[in-house]
Amino acid sequence: MKKSNQNFKEETVKALNEKEEQPKELSIDLKQNEEVIHAIYDNSFDIVIRPFSASDGTKGLMIYIDGLCNTEEINENVLTPLMKDAELTTNNIDTIIEQHLTISEATKVHTFNELIEEVSSGHPIILFDGNATGCSLSVEQFEMRSVDEPEAEQVVRGPRDGFIEPLIVNTALLRLRIKSPRLKIKTMKIGIQSRTNVAIAYIEEVADSTLIEEAENRLKRIEVDAVLESGNIEEMIEDHPYSPFPQILNTERTDVASSYLLEGHVVILVDGSPMALVAPTTFYSLMQSAEDYYQRFLISTTIRWLRYLFLVIALTLPSLYVAALTYHHEMVPTALMISIATGREQIPFPAMVEAFLMEVIFEVLREAGLRLPKQIGPAVSIVGGLIIGEAAVTAGIVSAPMVIVVAVTGVSSFAIPRYNAGISIRMLRFPLLFLAGMLGLLGIMVGLIGIIVHLSSIRSFGVPYLAPMAPANFSDMKDVMMRVPKWAQNTRPRLTGESNKNRQSPQQKPSPERGGES
Repeated sequence: MKKSNQNFKEETVKALNEKEEQPKELSIDLKQNEEVIHAIYDNSFDIVIRPFSASDGTKGLMIYIDGLCNTEEINENVLTPLMKDAELTTNNIDTIIEQHLTISEATKVHTFNELIEEVSSGHPIILFDGNATGCSLSVEQFEMRSVDEPEAEQVVRGPRDGFIEPLIVNTALLRLRIKSPRLKIKTMKIGIQSRTNVAIAYIEEVADSTLIEEAENRLKRIEVDAVLESGNIEEMIEDHPYSPFPQILNTERTDVASSYLLEGHVVILVDGSPMALVAPTTFYSLMQSAEDYYQRFLISTTIRWLRYLFLVIALTLPSLYVAALTYHHEMVPTALMISIATGREQIPFPAMVEAFLMEVIFEVLREAGLRLPKQIGPAVSIVGGLIIGEAAVTAGIVSAPMVIVVAVTGVSSFAIPRYNAGISIRMLRFPLLFLAGMLGLLGIMVGLIGIIVHLSSIRSFGVPYLAPMAPANFSDMKDVMMRVPKWAQNTRPRLTGESNKNRQSPQQKPSPERGGES
């Protein structure tokens, strides 16, 4: 018998380690199961393997991870009924689940693969001698931070709740905002070692079925050791991995994710990450802020125009300055040119080198401010910028106008709502700077044309990146450069919500136009 147990243990552990496609089933012999579990979780101090005797005399075993389960509930609602209920019989797991366990959710487990996944998810497993079926109990409990406002996407007016790390909390936050049963959330496990839960959320009959199928297929093709953050998923499923522009929008805000679901997009949630992925996305989506839809439309439209202006400044201002000083003096008013030339009289570097040095220093200060503790990060960025800028001008290394240009450029880049889009603009600023230093305005035009051609050629889950401007779709342009009133947004975007176009009544008008009295 001992030899048989040893063989069973060795074969089962080998099958699990080699990840055989055929799952290894549980044994009816509790001793064999216990030996396998001890071998699997060898040298793991936090694994609790607790033998017990049921009230009918049958030997039982409970397995769970200390720190992931509510031990008080295990004692009161699981062990106590199993050990003291006089009417208990362990022959039928279904009867135990239905009549003897006073917990909200319990499921059957048939294989060691299922047992490992359930235990790793914080679900205790109970096994009985003579029964090859186990029972998984939903009594998980672990420490997590509270739902709070996302720091990277703050707004003056709007909801303050954001996603956190546990997947079940994030899906519940979506359910709170969209109570329709047509909101579907499918899950799958990705990662050979991590077995991370990944969820795809969409609204049935609003999201295109082809888009849903494509998202599922891209996720199923991922075969990696572990998925620790949604960024790992984003790199695996984007259309153009070598493009500097993000093709999948990420957000911590539940209201943003909900609004995209209502437009026909899919939202991907990863257990352990507070960032939700939204697909498909376009360039114009990256320039939109959640607050655009909570302020009055005239204010939102004005701010959006300013945002595009700041985008152009953040991308081209240093290049234009270098081109004007190096090749196109006639473009600068004479009085201003004399002032700039006077300031540059003692500068030993060409304008392009000067701009490059200042841009690099500014990026270093910005990165240092992000990585330092919150208490001193902003202070280091501000004080460092003031001291280094003043010292560089006094020492004659850079000119005062260049400091102004770099500062205005840096501040303008902060107006871009999405952090990953801002990084792309910051990165493209350097090649434009070198083109301006070599070819002047011609170089800038060549660089901008290259960027526009690239933007026109890429797609996000099959959707053109510059839609609805290219290809042109006038009905969808009401939420691009401007934001039309809410009562005029009668239809969903054509490329994502074609299967269910209407989002409100076509006759929706503001109250006075419906005959209301002021």
